[in-house]
Formats: sequence, C-alpha cells, structure tokens
Amino acid sequence: MSTTSVTSDEDRTEDTFTSSNPLAYVPGVLLLIVIGLLGKYAQIGWNALAKHEHWTVPDIEYVLWAILIGLLITNTVGVHRVFKPGVQTYEFWLKIGIVALGSRFVLGDVLKLGGTSLVQILVDMAVAGAIIIAAARLFGLSGKLGSLLAIGTSICGVSAIIASKGAIRARNSEASYAIAAILALGAVALFTLPPLGHLIGLSDHEFGLWAGLAVDNTAETTATGYLFSEEAGKIAVLVKSTRNALIGFVVLGFALYWAARGEADAIAPGVRAKAVFVWQKFPKFVLGFLAVSAVATAGWLTKGQSTNLANVSKWAFLLTFAGVGLNTNFRELARTGWRPLVVAVIGLLVVATVSLGLVLLTSRVLGWGIHT
Repeated sequence: MSTTSVTSDEDRTEDTFTSSNPLAYVPGVLLLIVIGLLGKYAQIGWNALAKHEHWTVPDIEYVLWAILIGLLITNTVGVHRVFKPGVQTYEFWLKIGIVALGSRFVLGDVLKLGGTSLVQILVDMAVAGAIIIAAARLFGLSGKLGSLLAIGTSICGVSAIIASKGAIRARNSEASYAIAAILALGAVALFTLPPLGHLIGLSDHEFGLWAGLAVDNTAETTATGYLFSEEAGKIAVLVKSTRNALIGFVVLGFALYWAARGEADAIAPGVRAKAVFVWQKFPKFVLGFLAVSAVATAGWLTKGQSTNLANVSKWAFLLTFAGVGLNTNFRELARTGWRPLVVAVIGLLVVATVSLGLVLLTSRVLGWGIHT
C-alpha cells in the first residue's frame, strides 16, 4: 500500500517518496518505532489504570493504539516530508513480519488452509468482481477504473492496482482514484469488522478467515485480524497470502481482455510468456513465508530461534501498524469524489457479506478448517 495524492492531471507521476540516500529513511523509521512503542505502552498504561481504578473496560490492543496515534498525527499536524521515505517502509516491515510468522505454522496446515481458502477466494472474487464492475458502469466510471476497483477489492488492494496499472494501460488519475477508494475501504473495514465479528460470535479461526477474505490491503488485513485476537491475526495473514498469490493470474486476465480490445499492450503468445508475466507480478515474500514454515516444520529451528522469529514478527508488525495510521489521510481520501467511493463501499459490502457467508458455510456446515 502506498499513499498517492489524487489529481486530475493524468500525466502527473505518483509521488512515492523514495530516496537513493539510505539516511533519508532514518527519521521516518524512527517515527514508526516511536509510535509503535507509544502504542505498546499505551496498552500497558490503559490496563494498569483500569485495574487500579477497578474499571471494567475493554482491553484496547497495541495494534489499535498504534493506528490511532498515527491517524491523529497525519490528520492534525500532518507528516513532514523529511519523514515520508521512512514512513513508507512500513510495507517492507509488513513483509518481514509475514515471512517471520511462517515459523508459527506447520507447512501441512499452511497447504491445507491455503487450499480451503483458495476455493473461498475464487467464489468470492468472481461474485465481487462482477458486481463491482457492474456498479462502476452504473455510476458512469470508465471501464479501466472499474477494472482497477474490481482487482483491488477482490485480490490485494493497492498492490494489485499498482501491478495492474501498467498492464492495462490505465491513466494515473484512474489509478489514483482507485487507490484512494481502496484506502478508504480498508480504513472502514479496520474499524467495523472486529466489533461485528464479536457481535456475530465468530471464533478466532472464523474471524481470521473472514478478515483474510474480506479486507483488501495486506497491512489492513493483518491489523484487522490482530485487533480481534492474535490467533485471528495469524489466520488472516495466511489467507491473505493465498489471495496475494493470485495477483499475477488476475492481472494477466484483465491485461488480455484490454489487449484484445486494443487498449493495452499485447502479451506475447505462448504459455512461457504468460508464465513469465505471472511470475513478475507474484509477491515473492509469500515464498519466504512458505520457506520459513518448511524449515520450522522440518524441526531445523531450536525453540530459542522460533521464539526470536516470533519476536521479529511482532516488532515488524508494530512498525506496520504505525504506518497504517500515518498513511490514512481522511482529507486526501475525501478529494477522490463520491462515485469511486460509492462503488468501493458497494464492493466492501458485497465482499464482506459473501465472504462471511462462505466462512460460516464452510466452518459450521461443512466443517472445513484447521486450528493452529
């Protein structure tokens, strides 16, 4: 996920705040660390105060504290440009956290849950994608903007939109509108799904499945799962990683569709060319997650090493959650306009409803699933 200013200038390049100077990343990374630690100690202080005063209050997880502190900063005083390069590294920390989390899973369980969630993902993706594209047409959005919204909602949020933009020759403005809408979608899901999960009475396993299927961006998926419970967070990451693995195939499908209409670059014929295209779009950190899981399954990690990897994962996610808050600028999202946001909201409702139905059907009726 990246923060992109919405603009009507189609030729304007996206401001990604990258730098070739390693020192430029230091201030932002330090800011992520400070916010993450503030979130951790805010949780400890909140619980201690409640215990001292004999209050009955909900246990607000450090995940939520870190996100709220980040939100408060970016939507009041703002984030100075000196911090931008380092703040954007939160995607890197997210991938580090997911790879290290592989030590907590047995490879057999990963493959079993991945296979189960793949069926759910394909059904969810087909229904949601079709409805989002139809809604985009109804609200007068361009075909490519509708495609970007469908890709972002059904697969992997902003990462999928960025991967698709060049493949279908979408305009910068269309990508910006889609990204802003998906960011808004992630913010809504982040704060609504955990309370709904508790209200419905979902188990940790069921909510993890739901978050992994319903939330678009990997960072928001991870945060949403961990807001419910640590176990739900682990399951959500695993299911979302399965969704991420489909990026290449989905982008290829849309690229072929628009190329056939003469509105995208043609892909060289042949299975090999298409396989190369899919590999280029494939999120490589998923392979890292599987590799660590395989090493742990083989018993090649000592108990101390497994504990250290688990701590690496927690610290990496701490920086990630701080970055989620710092990258959610409500004023910037509001500039998108109402039509892409309406289509995104329709997408959220459809995906959340269909995926919840699939989770309840497979978990409570068919008895699918594992418990890690």
